[in-house]
Amino acid sequence: MDIMRFYKGEEFSAYEYFGAHLTENGTIFRVYAPNASKVSVIGDFSKWEELPMKAVNDGRSYELTFPAAVEGQRYKYRIFDTKGNFIDHCDPYGFGMELRPGTCSVIRSVEGYRFGDEDWLSQRSDCRDKPLNIYEVHLGSWKRRSDEDEEGWFSYSEIADELIDYVCEFGYNYIELMPLSEHPCDESWGYQSTGFFAPTSRYGTPLQLMELVDKCHRRGIGVIIDFVPVHFAVDHYALTEFDGTRLYEYPADDIGYNEWGSRNFNHSKGEVRSFIKSAADYWLSVYHFDGLRMDAVRNMIYWNGDEHRGENKTAIQFLKDMNSGLKARHPSAIISAEDSSAYPKVTAPVFDGGLGFDYKWDLGWMHDTLEYFQSAPMYRSRDYHKLTFSMLYFYNEKYILPLSHDEVVHGKATVAQKMNGQYNEKFPQARALYMYMMVHPGKKLNFMGSEFAQLREWDEKRQQDWDMLKYPLHDSFREYIKALNKIYLEHKALHYDYDPTNFAWEDCNSAERCVYAIRRKAAEGDILAVLNFSDWYQFGYSVNIGSNWGAELLLDSDNQRYSGTTPEGKAEFTLANGRLNMDIPPFSGRIFLLSRTKKAEL
Repeated sequence: MDIMRFYKGEEFSAYEYFGAHLTENGTIFRVYAPNASKVSVIGDFSKWEELPMKAVNDGRSYELTFPAAVEGQRYKYRIFDTKGNFIDHCDPYGFGMELRPGTCSVIRSVEGYRFGDEDWLSQRSDCRDKPLNIYEVHLGSWKRRSDEDEEGWFSYSEIADELIDYVCEFGYNYIELMPLSEHPCDESWGYQSTGFFAPTSRYGTPLQLMELVDKCHRRGIGVIIDFVPVHFAVDHYALTEFDGTRLYEYPADDIGYNEWGSRNFNHSKGEVRSFIKSAADYWLSVYHFDGLRMDAVRNMIYWNGDEHRGENKTAIQFLKDMNSGLKARHPSAIISAEDSSAYPKVTAPVFDGGLGFDYKWDLGWMHDTLEYFQSAPMYRSRDYHKLTFSMLYFYNEKYILPLSHDEVVHGKATVAQKMNGQYNEKFPQARALYMYMMVHPGKKLNFMGSEFAQLREWDEKRQQDWDMLKYPLHDSFREYIKALNKIYLEHKALHYDYDPTNFAWEDCNSAERCVYAIRRKAAEGDILAVLNFSDWYQFGYSVNIGSNWGAELLLDSDNQRYSGTTPEGKAEFTLANGRLNMDIPPFSGRIFLLSRTKKAEL
């Protein structure tokens, strides 16, 4: 590590210097505490007696090598302020932490695992012109040993094979893991972190997490991790007032705290910028993660996320520097922004005045779409253009369409439960919703449980309601999502999201009928989706597909195999004079593969 680059906020590998590193001579501890009067290490290896550390780097850092300190032992830094008072802190750069409610760092090796994912890494891409179908997972509640035991989690190693088998079977090609950096409170889901370099001990050790990522790669599955560059937990044993001063946070409370009650990082300080950049690089370099989903980017663009308070220009510049640095180091990694603002050029390159993200979550699409399906069918003609509005702004950014964890908690109801009407009416509407999502331009993200229409809101302390699969409506819904995902992965017309020539509304003027027709184009064949979001049969519907085009039905959401009403092979349609004609059942959609006929080729 270059110490001057660290001070300037330009360092991406500070974790190679700071933290607790196992060596042949024992463990070397290094901590940055520029305003401390003195620092000691305490831990299992010293029977929690103080081991004074030596001041280095002009007294800004402290260092100690201790031969008896070995893997798995707990430790903290005892940091004295200028008045002689002290607080025992966990290691900001620690590679491990003990299970809550414990607050100690743990000496962990991150060098013992041998990855076998060279083939994956050599062909990995940012998926710009490839399918990106993300299954978002909270590891502690996908499946559990027991819901009665609050620590009834599976380890990273134990859950790996079953999760990967499931993801492969159901047509997802990326997993996005909610934050895994250590956090004291289960209910924070990892977004209130105390250990930015420590994978949570709830599910095991760093090497076990590496095993999970490696196994995913060997099966052709990418893994994105949720990353929080905005704020940190208020707990005083962690980053808060670390060296007796507000080292990592802002000095003033009005910008030092945010709406979640946590502390905001002070991105104007070089050591803070290097800390966050290094944490971001750490997950990509050391654990071979394939990307970062950065949380709450709006709160970095604007002071505390409030546009009226103005832009936080220092944090904006930090985002540009971090993203450009990460892409230089990891060109094929995916850097996505969860950003609810209308700030321009979030996904434009930094050299073009952008923030340098690869993708941005399209939260506007998500809100408009879910509001449309929550409304009664009688109002959908009035709200018809809620579903066309997204294409008016779509090409401003590179979007991911998210139906994430945020949409299935806190009284919002799950995606399937949001559908208007009674129990039986929700399933055909949810099938139609997901077909619309899959054919709409933009990469895809779906939260666990939504693929089988879970109706209970997500609870981080309970596994998904897998027993619901014994009910035909839920089991057939999952089979439908599997078929839909398969079409998405296989047909290139659905991958060229950001080419304006790839998309066309074949019908966005049938407001009274609540019918839409979307076409996605590619040399290998076009995809056409016809969607009826009304609650009545649309007889004699016709859409122009052009002369000399043939049509093959790929998927009918109303098929009886998916608990619909149309028998297998009875979804009839005709072609005449360049028009595709059909009768469409209520709350249903059909996907067709369009191919040039031989006559057109001549």
